[in-house]
Amino acid sequence: MKKKYLIVLANYYEDIANGLLRSALKKISKKNSVKIIYVPGVFEIPVTISKNIRKFDAFLALGCVIKGETPHFDFISQASTNAIMNISVASKKPVGNGIITCLNMAQAKARRKKGAEAAEAVISVLSQ
Repeated sequence: MKKKYLIVLANYYEDIANGLLRSALKKISKKNSVKIIYVPGVFEIPVTISKNIRKFDAFLALGCVIKGETPHFDFISQASTNAIMNISVASKKPVGNGIITCLNMAQAKARRKKGAEAAEAVISVLSQ
């Protein structure tokens, strides 16, 4: 059965975001429909998913947060993770969390393919 996916991609780190997206798209069957919405950062992902919750069967949240010198990293990482979980549970729809949280750019580059894991998780929940 054809499913409708929404991928919300934070493209603040464009190279990392593109890697996450490519890896996720490789896992989603071509028979499904996929829409991609770009947002400036991961903080904007949950509200974008919420605005579109009735239009799609499943969602992927993709982006990257890299630790800086302030606590901003901790707040953004925790807030986005909590919001994504809350949306998924409240809507009873799968939201794959492909937001990578890294200490530096080298870690982020090494994890560019983690979008595939988020896609696999969503596919698994859809099949239940």
